Amino acid sequence: MKYCPKCGTGLVPVEMENKRRLKCPLPSCDYVFWDNPVPVVAAIVETERGVILVRNKSWPPKMYGLVTGFLEKGETPEAAVLREVKEELNLDGTIACFVGHYSFFQMNQLILAFHVEAQGEIELNEELAEYRVVDPSRLRPWSMGTGLAVKDWLEKYRGRPLRVDRTDEG
Repeated sequence: MKYCPKCGTGLVPVEMENKRRLKCPLPSCDYVFWDNPVPVVAAIVETERGVILVRNKSWPPKMYGLVTGFLEKGETPEAAVLREVKEELNLDGTIACFVGHYSFFQMNQLILAFHVEAQGEIELNEELAEYRVVDPSRLRPWSMGTGLAVKDWLEKYRGRPLRVDRTDEG
């Protein structure tokens, strides 16, 4: 951010609360750019066939992750994660549990991760290039962002069936 959204004056760096912040220099304006983390929801989407991993069109060919999206104004995290699953995969879901919250400093985000059990026929939206279905026993967490949620989810459920109606197909 370069300019004050209140008055249009160029922001200047100042020391506030032992941190460098951008602030409007005008005495009549009190705007401070706090640069707070953005809340993001993430879904570990599980179907009868396994966990769904998705690849965004802007990602490298072998990079897959969870369904994610931004929390919208006036929306609960639970409603947001189910909306994202519907928008990105066209699946109807129910929340099985809240997995946890994770700081993703690289993107200045706070991730709120949920385990979502879903059903329906997958139809990718325009953001996604492809998807994979992975059996939880073959799922390997990655070292940052939503990978930490996958790690915690796998540790919580290791040794217990995740869904009673799982089949061996896929």
